[in-house]
Amino acid sequence: MQPKYGLPKNLMDWVGAHSDRLRPPVCNAALFPDGNYIINMVGGGNTRTDFHDNPTEEIFYQIRGTAYLNIWDRGKFDRIDLKEGDVWLMEPHLQHSPQRPDPHGLCFLVELKRPQGAIDTLNWYCPRCAALVWGASMELKDLVADLPATYQKFYALSDAERTCPHCGTVHPGKDYAAWHAIREAHA
Repeated sequence: MQPKYGLPKNLMDWVGAHSDRLRPPVCNAALFPDGNYIINMVGGGNTRTDFHDNPTEEIFYQIRGTAYLNIWDRGKFDRIDLKEGDVWLMEPHLQHSPQRPDPHGLCFLVELKRPQGAIDTLNWYCPRCAALVWGASMELKDLVADLPATYQKFYALSDAERTCPHCGTVHPGKDYAAWHAIREAHA
C-alpha cells in the first residue's frame, strides 16, 4: 500500500528531524505540503510586529510552551493567550500577530488552502494610536516564501515612510520590543 500522502509518521520525530526549519522569521515547516490543507509545525523564538488578515480559518494547537496572539479588532489591540495543550479555532479575517517568545515552544497549525482570488493582508499598526501605518495584500501562494518577502519590504522603508499619518509616531519596524514598549506606554 502506498497512500498518496505517505504512511503515518511520529509527529515529534518529524519535529526533531526538521528543527532547523522551525526558525524566524516565520518558523513554519509544512508536514504535508501536497494536501488540501496547509499543515505546519511552528517553532518558537519569534516575535512580530505585523498583523495578518487571513481570509480562512486557522486551527492552533499549542503542543509545547506558551504563545499569544496580539489582535487588532475594531481599531484597538487585544490579546489571546495560548497555553500548552490549548487548541483554538480562529475565524477568518481576525487580524492577528502571533508571538512565540518561548524558543522551545511548538504549535501545530492548520489552515485552509486559499481559494483562487482570496487575498491575505499584512498590516503594520501604530503602537501608540492603532492607526494603519502600512499594509500589503497578496494572493498567498507559499506561506514560508511570500510572507517574509513582504516583511522585508516593510523593514526596508525609511522612518518617514513608517511614520503614523495620525499621530506622527515612527513605527519601529521589526523591533518588537520597541513596538511593545511604545504600545504599553500609551495603553
